[in-house]
Amino acid sequence: MPGLVIRPLAASDESEWRRLWTAYLEFYEAERPEAVYASSFARMLSGAPNEYRGLIATLDGRAVGIAHYLFHRTNWEIGDTCYLQDLYADPDVRGTGIGRALIEAVYAAADAHGAASVYWTTQEFNETARRLYDRIGVQTPFIKYVRG
Repeated sequence: MPGLVIRPLAASDESEWRRLWTAYLEFYEAERPEAVYASSFARMLSGAPNEYRGLIATLDGRAVGIAHYLFHRTNWEIGDTCYLQDLYADPDVRGTGIGRALIEAVYAAADAHGAASVYWTTQEFNETARRLYDRIGVQTPFIKYVRG
C-alpha cells in the first residue's frame, strides 16, 4: 500500500500511541490507569530481552495502527514463541490492509528472532478482526481460561 510504513515505536510516538491504545481499550470496554500507560510504553521502548515490543503503522505520515508483541519460551519447541497481544487500526482505515500489514510485520519480527510460532487471541464478537484472522492465521480449538 503506497504511503504505508510499519516501524518500531519511538519515543516521539507516545501521544499517537496513547490515542491508538486508548481507542483499542475502549473497543474492549476497558480502561487502564496512567501508571499502566507509562509502564507499557517504557517497556516497549526498552529493547530488553523478553520485554514487549511495539509497532506503529503510519499512512502518509499519520499514525493509524499499532501492534504489541512479546517473545517467550515454550516447552513445545526449542525456540521462543511470539505472542501478539494487541492489534488495532483506526476505524477509517479498516479493510485497507493495515491490520494485515501489522500482523505480517510481527510475523517478520518472529522469523528474524527465530520464533517457532506466532499466536494471538480475540473476543468471539470481534467479527471484523476475525474475518482478517481467518485469512491470515488458523483458528485453534483452545479455549482461554483465567483465574477466577
